[in-house]
Amino acid sequence: MTDFFDNVDSIGYEGPASSNPLAFRWYQPDRVVGDRTMAEHLRFGVCYWHSFSWDGFDIFGAGTLDRPWHPNVAPGLDPMEAARMKMDAAFEFFAKLGTPYFSFHDIDIAPAGATFAETCRYFDEMVDYAGQKMADTGVELLWGTTNAFSHPRFMSGASTNPDPDLFRYAAAQVAHCMQKTHELGGANYVLWGGREGYETLLNTDMSRELDQMGRFMNMVVQHKYDIGFEGTLLIEPKPMEPTKHQYDYDVATVFAFLQKYGLEDEIKVNIEVNHATLSGHDFHHEVATAVGAGIFGSVDANAGDDRLGWDLDLFPTSVEDMSLGMLEIMRGGGFTTGGMMFDCKIRRQSISRDDLFIAHIGAMDTLAKSLLVAQSIIDEGELDRRRAERYAGWDTSEAREILDGKVSLQEIHDDLIASGHEPQPVSGRQELLERLVARHIDTAS
Repeated sequence: MTDFFDNVDSIGYEGPASSNPLAFRWYQPDRVVGDRTMAEHLRFGVCYWHSFSWDGFDIFGAGTLDRPWHPNVAPGLDPMEAARMKMDAAFEFFAKLGTPYFSFHDIDIAPAGATFAETCRYFDEMVDYAGQKMADTGVELLWGTTNAFSHPRFMSGASTNPDPDLFRYAAAQVAHCMQKTHELGGANYVLWGGREGYETLLNTDMSRELDQMGRFMNMVVQHKYDIGFEGTLLIEPKPMEPTKHQYDYDVATVFAFLQKYGLEDEIKVNIEVNHATLSGHDFHHEVATAVGAGIFGSVDANAGDDRLGWDLDLFPTSVEDMSLGMLEIMRGGGFTTGGMMFDCKIRRQSISRDDLFIAHIGAMDTLAKSLLVAQSIIDEGELDRRRAERYAGWDTSEAREILDGKVSLQEIHDDLIASGHEPQPVSGRQELLERLVARHIDTAS
């Protein structure tokens, strides 16, 4: 199936005035912005699971999407033949869209066997097939990951499971998927604890489960060195879903976990935009937190809905929201091994095959324009100047002595009484700065 998207040609750039939904208005991969090209800044990738493995099923209804390789659509189709059909369509899509990367869960690209060994054999065969496709198209693997949450065996967690046999099963699954990610030249390996959390504390020993997860992550780090994998290990924070409380709630929680188990120099974070908002934070807050902690790695670029309190995985369309996140990414030095992975779903009513292209094109344009906005703000320097000016008092020698631990609380008290100084508040100028950002959103081009 090499012509699944036979009604779509390779996507090109036509400029901001274009009304063609199958063309880029802002994204030009070779355009230099600051010190890199757009492609180098953004490092776009397409996820395998929502785009090709999911058929549109939700808890209220059967699948609606045109996915002829899906077992619900063609139950009699040989599972490995279906996997090859799906991969043919996926790489056709990657090549026509022009994204340099993709990502997968192990169960996305290969069917399950009757035993773990058989599942591994199927996976190995499809990894070999993916390697051929990557060589033919030039598309690379941004990251691989293990699905240790969908199967009923993981209903009580993977690394946090009360049954050590299921801990071992998850560990074996991760070991195998990491090896194959390494063989495909993956730039990263993501660990998302889909069911690493709890539904009720009535049957949960939280300290024990966190210790198990800490041990599991240390084993993952050791395995990385054992197999010679040079990519980055990433944890993806999420506050809830599918469990009531996830142990990797947000970036700050993950950083505290990493510090407790001696992993802060070994693992970084993959920040999903919709997960950030579910945790009560803005996307740019999570990026700034990760940059400040030295654990910023990669991004799942998507969006949610303020009126729906669950993970929707919408394609990003707000230049304003994404510009602020992009600004924090660029302030932090940009991506190294990470990138912008579209962990997004088209809607169940979007059943035309080219809808998948239109959704990705729109998202890529949103992020390309956001990149231009962020670069424009940085080039002008006014926002950073005003922020630095607000903290300028801390650059004096007297203030530095406080931060350096050279002054006691009592000395500060006595000095203030002696001087009689009564400090006055200064405006934070928030509305002015919001107008500054709005101006760059309007004018960046």
